[in-house]
Order: sequence, then C-alpha cells, then structure tokens
Amino acid sequence: MAINLSFANNNGVVDELILKLINDVGGIQYPGFVREMIISALKAGQETDYLADMKMLNNTMKEMRYTNKVFAPYRHKKKVTIFGSARTAPDDFSYRTCVEFSRKLAEKGYMIITGGGPGIMQAGNEGAGSENSFAVNIFLPFEQAPNMLMANTPRLITYKYFFNRKVAFVKESDAIAVFPGGFGTLDEAMEVFTLIQTGKTTPKPLLLIDDESGYWEDWLDFIKTKLLGKGFISADDFSIFTITRDVDEAVKVIDDFYSNYHSHRFVAGRLVIRLKRELTEEQLASLEVAFPEIIAAGSRIRTTEPLPEEFDEPDTLNLSRIIMDFDHHHYGLLLAFIRQLNLFS
Repeated sequence: MAINLSFANNNGVVDELILKLINDVGGIQYPGFVREMIISALKAGQETDYLADMKMLNNTMKEMRYTNKVFAPYRHKKKVTIFGSARTAPDDFSYRTCVEFSRKLAEKGYMIITGGGPGIMQAGNEGAGSENSFAVNIFLPFEQAPNMLMANTPRLITYKYFFNRKVAFVKESDAIAVFPGGFGTLDEAMEVFTLIQTGKTTPKPLLLIDDESGYWEDWLDFIKTKLLGKGFISADDFSIFTITRDVDEAVKVIDDFYSNYHSHRFVAGRLVIRLKRELTEEQLASLEVAFPEIIAAGSRIRTTEPLPEEFDEPDTLNLSRIIMDFDHHHYGLLLAFIRQLNLFS
C-alpha cells in the first residue's frame, strides 16, 4: 500500500531514510529544500501514470540543475542577455552593431549570454569572445546548432525545453538587449516585458536595439496605437524599455542602472532596495514627491539596516538600504524610480 507522503515532517520511516540519504551523500547545501525535492519526486512517482509527463519532470530537473552548475562560478560577474534573429547575416547593420555592442560590454567587465546559434547570437559571442560568453542553446531540427565560437566551450548548455532556456536567459541576466528578429525573438522579448511588468523578475534594463529601417520604431507605433490606445497597457509600461540604435547609449543605459542601485528584495511584503551610496533625507523626500504611485497609501520611503531575513545574503549586508510598502500595480514606474535614484551623487 502506498504511503500518503507529506511535505511536513510526518512521514515516519520515509523521513528517516531521506535524512540518512542526505547525511550519507554529504556536502548537501540547504538540506531542507533537498528533502522537499526528494518528496516531490516520490509524490510524482506515485501520482504520474503518463510516461511523457514523467520524462518532462525528469528532464526539467536535470536541465535546471546543470544550468545552476554552469553559471555558479560567475555569480560575481554582471551579464547581459542578447536576443535577435538567427538569420541575420554577418554583413547586416544589426550584426555589426551587435558585435560592437558586446565587445564594449566585455571591455567593461560584462559577460554575454546568447542562444549560442548563428546570426545575432553569433555576433554577441563574437564581440565578447567565447571566454566572456555563455551559449544557452536549444535542440531544433534546423537553425540552432551551436555556432563555431561556442561549440566547445564549457559555458554551452543545450536544452530540450524552451521554458527552461527562457528561465536561464532571464534569471542569470542583469540586462537584456533585443535586436530585430522573427517569432522567436519577439516571443523572448514579450516574455521579458511581461516578467518585468508583473514583477516576476528583478528590475533590469531592457534595450531594444534598432536597425536602419526602424524595426523597433515601427513596433512602438503599434504598441502606442493598439495596446495603449485600447487600454491594454498603461503609460507606466513605457518605462520598461529603451529604444536606441546607438551602441554607446545602450551601454550607458546598462552602466547607469547599476551606478547606485545594487539589488532589491521583498521582505514580509515590504520592498527593500540595496544601494551603493546612502541617500539623504532630502533625496528621499524628492523621490516621494516624484513617485507617489509606487508607495502604498500611508507608507513612507525610509532608510533601514539589513533586515534579519536578509542575512542569508551576506555579500549585501554592507550596502545602504531604503524600504517602503510598494504598490504592486506600478513595476514599470519602479524602473523609472531606480533610474532617478541613480542620478543622486
């Protein structure tokens, strides 16, 4: 008879066996979470009678584990994800622009994440060099073999599932640049828009790098007319992205975003923003006046010491902090807020 497993510690001999396994293996980080993953696997085995579903669960876990392993040694390095068409030719304006853009980012210490294929992906790896690049590839019947720069690097990951690949693109990046492309590029770009708009990823610069024909300017006309015009998005959402065809401007947008802002975290519903430089009371007051929409009614922006919940991130404890009750309807404005506080010297 099958045991009715629970995530609470009330599984009797099963919990004892899992604890023994964790101790016998050794070197396990965060054993509480590992225990829950083991329980999840056992419950999936009990509940899943369709082989394709079990294969998906298994492959997803393996792919995400390997993703963490590949990126882990580079946690201290800022990274920029580059999206764009696999069909962009090396003599194309966008290809040449991407090579220059990624080269300048690498010179400033950034690493580049691309899909690892041809076209804009190869341009990003070419400009940064394979030693400063990751290739987040996908199994496809056409177009997507690893490019020659990334085929033999240890920073190449090839995924079975698009959704795992998309997680890696966004989770591991500190900024995202999107060059003109087709369905895949627009899919990737729109997902990033959605994640930023809904607060499901950390605030980060989103650059739309235009070409000579005005690819993104035409897109912007559609967004203004059809999405904003019909009330499907708000004016706040235009703070999410920057359109430019100037490489130096694109690099500056990324650099400036992190000139004072470091990171953020929600703790018990309150937004904590970590900063490299402390803000004055006058500067906090000016932010409250300029961005009342993002502050929940009755709340104020104030400085704070690291909260107890943040001590699991010891590398951030030396940073200054501000805290507020955040209005979750305005993630677009949060990016504008961060850009404004970066202007304070």
